[in-house]
Amino acid sequence: MSQKKSRGGASAGDDADELSRSPLQAVLLADSFTLKFRPITLERPKVLLPLVNVPMIDYTLSWLETSGVEEVFVFCCAHAQQVKEHLQDAGWTGKPAAREMAVRTVESHDAISAGDALRVMYGRGVINGDFILISGDTISNMSLKDALQEHKDRRKKDPLAVMTMIIKQSKPSVLTQQTRLGNDEIVMAIAPETKELLYYEDRADASHLCVTIDKDILASNPTLQLHNNMEDCYIDICSPEVLSLFTDNFDYQHLRRHFVKGLLVDDIMGYKIYTHEIHSSYAARVDNFRSYDTVSKDIIQRWTYPMVPDVLSFGNCHEMKLHRQGIYKAADVTLSHSAHIGANSVIGNGTNIGEQCKVSNSVIGEGCSIGKNVLIHGSYIWDNVIIEDGCKVSNSLVCDDVHLRAGAVVEPGCILSFKIKVGKNVVVPAYSKVSLLEKPSNEDSDEELEYADTNSAVTDSPPFSSMRNNADHPTVESEDEDLGASETGTSGVLGYIWASGDTGTQEEWRQSIAPIPKEKLQELQHAIAVDDADGSEEDLNNRLREADHDNDSEISVVEDDDYTKFEKEVEETFQRALDGVHQDNLILEINALRLSYSLQHADCAGAVFYSIMRSALVAAQSTTESLLKATADALTKWRDLLRNYTKTVDEEMEILLKFEEMCQDITKEFSALFSKILPYLYDKELVSEDAILRWAEEKANADESDKVFVKQSDAFIQWLKEAEEEEDEDEEE
Repeated sequence: MSQKKSRGGASAGDDADELSRSPLQAVLLADSFTLKFRPITLERPKVLLPLVNVPMIDYTLSWLETSGVEEVFVFCCAHAQQVKEHLQDAGWTGKPAAREMAVRTVESHDAISAGDALRVMYGRGVINGDFILISGDTISNMSLKDALQEHKDRRKKDPLAVMTMIIKQSKPSVLTQQTRLGNDEIVMAIAPETKELLYYEDRADASHLCVTIDKDILASNPTLQLHNNMEDCYIDICSPEVLSLFTDNFDYQHLRRHFVKGLLVDDIMGYKIYTHEIHSSYAARVDNFRSYDTVSKDIIQRWTYPMVPDVLSFGNCHEMKLHRQGIYKAADVTLSHSAHIGANSVIGNGTNIGEQCKVSNSVIGEGCSIGKNVLIHGSYIWDNVIIEDGCKVSNSLVCDDVHLRAGAVVEPGCILSFKIKVGKNVVVPAYSKVSLLEKPSNEDSDEELEYADTNSAVTDSPPFSSMRNNADHPTVESEDEDLGASETGTSGVLGYIWASGDTGTQEEWRQSIAPIPKEKLQELQHAIAVDDADGSEEDLNNRLREADHDNDSEISVVEDDDYTKFEKEVEETFQRALDGVHQDNLILEINALRLSYSLQHADCAGAVFYSIMRSALVAAQSTTESLLKATADALTKWRDLLRNYTKTVDEEMEILLKFEEMCQDITKEFSALFSKILPYLYDKELVSEDAILRWAEEKANADESDKVFVKQSDAFIQWLKEAEEEEDEDEEE
């Protein structure tokens, strides 16, 4: 894949290769060694699953190439031939003269874990120095320069510093104890000065709000930072010793659960692991279906720039063009005049969309045929899918060559694997996973294992017609004579539905593409509150503070700018609302964030306003008129949400102060429109006359640089003052 254009300046890591005279190498694991994407990964490897119509591995390889990596070893296990064929077709292998980065494959059919893969790499003897260890499902635009330099500097001083892990802030929800990627919270202890990792726990018991740290760690480190707000990016800078350590310890299977934890408790060898925190850059691993959804939306909303559809082209993929409101379309798209494509949607090449269709917050692949009066919301439709008239697909994933007959309904959270056929008027219940393949019996209880051999013994998986997991939405008998009982039982669905183990569908919401149901959010909120309604919020705040401060230890917690983190998380939460999350659910999530940060309603007002204005900026085109219209539309749409946090004059003033801050620094595009947007805020009752006049009064003695927007709005402020005086005179009479 090649970059078609760039936005000035250096690429993500164009000078990384200057940090060392030896070529920078990378090991890319093209097998996830997980079961989380089954049943899809029984037929196609996870790294080849399309992410916004591009195979995941292409994003990873593209980032490595722009980061200065000169040689990549792609480790293939399950479906190795598919991976090798893709690398060839996409131009990563077979054309060495066309690229500065060499891509080579290493194949093994015996490896059942990441540890096995690294032992194979050690045996091949191809790694000559420090290398990047990454999974082929990782998306990033970070620069490796600083992290590489820190790693090399440490290695010169201390040869026992064998690994640097890339981490970033991502505070888990107080309700679900999960990050926005659907991962459970991780607890890390980090030395503040050296950034050495001292403790790592990815299976912490959040219900007890405490962790147990070895007293020797506390004795050796009188000051450390204890984090539960860090995301492990699964990008590691490793010394060659890492490979030999895996070879010497066959118990090391999982990279974190075994290797990282093993080194941290090994006081004999003394090897050390360090961290490098990124702030403004993007890095995320697609670990489950929720992160698949989250990262897809981040790509569409351009948080991953330049790893976005209209900048990079991959292999034989067709070029995409960005339109207003975050809509991407390929050149050869047939779109009916009455069809409506909503914001943050992608339409692939050769796709036809019929009359009266509505597509929103969705990705549609290449060669799809969408009939009339079809509703597609928050979903991922892969290539060559046929959806006939009157179908409805909500927050689901539909793989290649699926055929939905007229009137079929796919409820939220469904996964329809390859070539599934759904009959007329059939309802596929929420959270169903349907495949032409029966569920294998060899799934190990340890979640990191996925066996390369998918032809082993299978258990009887019930046909779709026998499943009644969702009593409120039973499957509807097919009215399609072409899908008779001989193929599908009585349900009209060709395939097997996969049961979800011991928990059934009760826990499917945790890592689903579908938004968390409102009822579940309310249930979680009630679970963490005390019975006494008057004291519940105060007690909850106390519990959260106790989680951050251990008064009985010598740990000192160094706090960063909590409001900046809070504002970022509110924006991320708001972005999910653009995908159709109900406003009540959005308020629940924002309130949970507010409680977790111990902030006030005024803080919410500023953060929500910021998110709304940012969405308007993304939706607008480059003209002033379009930005003004997009702002008016966004404020109208989200008026009730914002008013939920503006009950007092102080909270209304927070909106004005935030708007000033945005115009001066963050989003200067609004600066010329301040005096035009201010009356609109007043007309929509988002800020009151009292708040505006008080804001202007407080600016009276400020520096001239702080009066810019007061002066810009002087005519409107004078009008408010005169109106207030006239009102006072009328009252006196």
